Amino acid sequence: MTSMFDQYEQASQRFKGTMGPTIRPEMSTTGFIHMKLEEEAPMFSKQKVNFSPTDRITHLAVSSELLVLTMANNVLLRIDLRHPDKPEEIELGKYMSHLKLSGVFLDPLGHHLLLSLSSRNTETPAELLYLSRKTSKLKQPSKFKGHEVTAVGWNFGNDSDGTTGPILLGTSKGLIFETEICLEGDRIFQSSLEQYWRQVFDIGKGNNTPITGLEFHRVPGSEKYFVLVTTPNRLYQFIGYVSNSDEKPLLQQIFNSYLTVPEGFQEIPSSLKYSKLQFYYPNAKGLPKTFAWLTEPGIFYGQLDTSGHDSVLTNSQLLQYIPPNSGAPIAFVITEFHALLLYADHVKGISLLNHELVFEDIYNESFGKLVNIVQDPIKGTLWAFTEKAVFRYKVSREERNVWQIYVEKGEFELAKQYCKDNPAHIDQVLVKQAEMFFNNKQYEKSAVHYAETQSSFEEIALKFLQVWQIEALKTFLKKKLEGLRIQDKTQITMIVIWVIELFLNQLGSLRDEGKENTTEYITLQKELDSFLARPQVIECVKNNKGTVYDLMASHGDKQNLIKLTIINKDFERVIRHHIYKNNYLEALDVLKSQNRKELFYAFAPSLMPFVPKQMVNALISQGRSLNPSSLIPALVTLDDDQAVEAIRYLEFCVNSLGCQQEAIHNFLLSLYARLKPENLMEYLALQGQDPNMVRYDIRYALRLCQERNLTEACVQLSALLGLWEAAVDLALSIDVNLAKMTASMPQNDPELRKKLWLKIAKHVVREKDDIQQAMQFLQQCELIKIEDILPFFSDFVTIDHFKDAICTSLQEYNQHIQDLKEEMEEATKSAQVIREEIQTFRNRYAFVQARDVCSICDLQLLMRPFYLFPCGHRFHSDCLLTELSPMLPSGKKNKLHDLQRQLAAFSSRDDNVSMGSATMSARDQVKADIDSIIASECLYCGEMMIRSIDRPFIEDEDYERVMKEWE
Repeated sequence: MTSMFDQYEQASQRFKGTMGPTIRPEMSTTGFIHMKLEEEAPMFSKQKVNFSPTDRITHLAVSSELLVLTMANNVLLRIDLRHPDKPEEIELGKYMSHLKLSGVFLDPLGHHLLLSLSSRNTETPAELLYLSRKTSKLKQPSKFKGHEVTAVGWNFGNDSDGTTGPILLGTSKGLIFETEICLEGDRIFQSSLEQYWRQVFDIGKGNNTPITGLEFHRVPGSEKYFVLVTTPNRLYQFIGYVSNSDEKPLLQQIFNSYLTVPEGFQEIPSSLKYSKLQFYYPNAKGLPKTFAWLTEPGIFYGQLDTSGHDSVLTNSQLLQYIPPNSGAPIAFVITEFHALLLYADHVKGISLLNHELVFEDIYNESFGKLVNIVQDPIKGTLWAFTEKAVFRYKVSREERNVWQIYVEKGEFELAKQYCKDNPAHIDQVLVKQAEMFFNNKQYEKSAVHYAETQSSFEEIALKFLQVWQIEALKTFLKKKLEGLRIQDKTQITMIVIWVIELFLNQLGSLRDEGKENTTEYITLQKELDSFLARPQVIECVKNNKGTVYDLMASHGDKQNLIKLTIINKDFERVIRHHIYKNNYLEALDVLKSQNRKELFYAFAPSLMPFVPKQMVNALISQGRSLNPSSLIPALVTLDDDQAVEAIRYLEFCVNSLGCQQEAIHNFLLSLYARLKPENLMEYLALQGQDPNMVRYDIRYALRLCQERNLTEACVQLSALLGLWEAAVDLALSIDVNLAKMTASMPQNDPELRKKLWLKIAKHVVREKDDIQQAMQFLQQCELIKIEDILPFFSDFVTIDHFKDAICTSLQEYNQHIQDLKEEMEEATKSAQVIREEIQTFRNRYAFVQARDVCSICDLQLLMRPFYLFPCGHRFHSDCLLTELSPMLPSGKKNKLHDLQRQLAAFSSRDDNVSMGSATMSARDQVKADIDSIIASECLYCGEMMIRSIDRPFIEDEDYERVMKEWE
């Protein structure tokens, strides 16, 4: 049964608590009916914890479901809220003889607890106690004696239960220390609890200014840190970057930058001796979203924005106490939208958005005075405690009325976010937003938002008509159209016809004023085109063609009527109608306006004979979208007088589009042969002399040119087909120079080229009897000699005509014989030099001194068998073999391995001393073969080193192994 005290508490809470603002009648719409089936749960509901303390409660802290409280009898209770029936009791008595407990600080994960002890007199120094969650034994850090800790900045990035990580401690004298406290198993070369301890800043600059709040955070994804520190009348912020996270103290790098530059702070005059710094965390592991600082005039709060360089505080404002003369609270906490202020006998909840009192809870005197209110930074739970009881506050949908507050403030986008997909609330926000835009004469925006509401369609349309805002009305109608379903055909038809009527009225008025070429008319036309292209509108117009056509005809808008037929794919009927009426240009205009290639293929044959130039221009404008082969039926309809247009289109296809279709090239070639022979040779030259690269049918072209007696073209085409003799014969019938050019083409066949030149020479000598020109062939073709053309001359020609040529030929033979003699003499001299060098090398020697070392291992050369090269390099035989083996080709490498096995077999025999001469010679032969492989050239000076210049330092098969060794 609920006790009478509990019933009274609940009744007083309901009486004092202010309910959320009701839905305003003026914001309601006809689209929704507002009805409450049951009373909503209170936003903040209090529940007393089933706990009876043995003495007066002095301090309480909660983090990660771990509750720690201390009582006046020097007993500390540690309670795991997941197992509240197993509290852990720890005695503090032996530390309290001359000290008193002034602060309890629990880290966010509940692993580490710090107890601050202050002196009862000036003789006893303050102390600091540390308690780990893993133990029940209190430990006393030695470095903090004499410093009363008043605030702790925990390391939110630390998740270890053995060490606190770098943390900040603020004292009653304004000093900030950085330290790291570790248990025995986590210490590194340290006997004390503190891994390190360092004063990093002095807020008071020598004055005893107590620190009341302290917190630091690292910005995720960067090395940026910020520190917030409060005193009774100032809020400081320190921002900076930590270049080396392993350097300790960690945050000393940030504070050092403020030794020469004044730190930034917000000052609010206050006579209070205390203050509080609180934060709201949207999620457990992220940065805080909101900060709040308790001062005498009010709660100074705002948002945290880590993107700034000089400040992380933004949108800051002062929340004044309600009523203004109520004074400052003892403590407070903040949630996402509210601040809970704790006084001696009651708790107040004030909205952070509109600063209104939304909740008040009066406590019964039987529980004693209220001491403090705290918040679990990880779980977000709220705890208030009096001297004799502990209470837990349950927060239930505190954002329920936030959307209305944002509406009142004019922040409609935020209001929509907090409507929580409630259509009734969203509708009210949109209505208010639309009314605001309408009153501000922003009719377009008002229309957009009105269209999203459930307001009466007729009332909104009439509203815009009364102020004659046609553009806004069109926007409203189009937006309404977007929200209709497919089955709402009646509404769709009505809106579509209405919008088209509005557009046609506007366009007609501009035409009457002669503004058809103005930007206003063009923009309006584009809007109509865009509207008619909508899927809904297209379907509606298809079902109501007659009505829409009649509407456009009544406005005399032929241009849009034609466009509409295109949208409805009725253009074929329009084109055929124009052709039937002999309006070929109008038909071509319609054809060009819709850009459908199948229609070009269908109507080009009909239009080409009547408007050839315009039709070809249209075809050229289509570019690559048309297939030229499909247009040949239209081009062949042109007679000889009009064929110039066909040539123009075909030249466009070949030269501009790079068309490779054989039919197009054959057709163009036939037109050239028939109408423009002068362009034919230019076309053939552009196609080139490679039969595999030309795009026309060579045999077809040759037959066509033979029919037209185009001999020069026949010469080039015969050459393409490889009919060289026929090509030369045809060329000789026209021009000897053409024959020469043709005979010079087969560069890869000297015999054929010589044969063709002799044919030309024979023609010149016998047909033209031009001896001088025949002699010039000797200079023009290097393959022809005087003896080749002599048989072509008659027996009556005197030698005087050939004397110079014969002398030149004899001189060439004589020079060739002389060159051969000189080459033989040079070869004889080279052989003699080589024999002398071989003899010199046989007698060459070198000195090896005791201090000489191997060029590879740098050890004394005489220690092991070695090789000495003429270049001066010296190598141990085994060192040379090791370095040389990877560079040898696979064949030589295998042969070397076989020779080494044979040599090892000789060496392993027991009767080496008594071996015969045959065996010794075999062994010597094997060693000689090995020497011929590894000592054929110097490792550093020979060709093998040059050939290996592109070889990688690390082979592919050794890469992974070497990389692991380097790691």
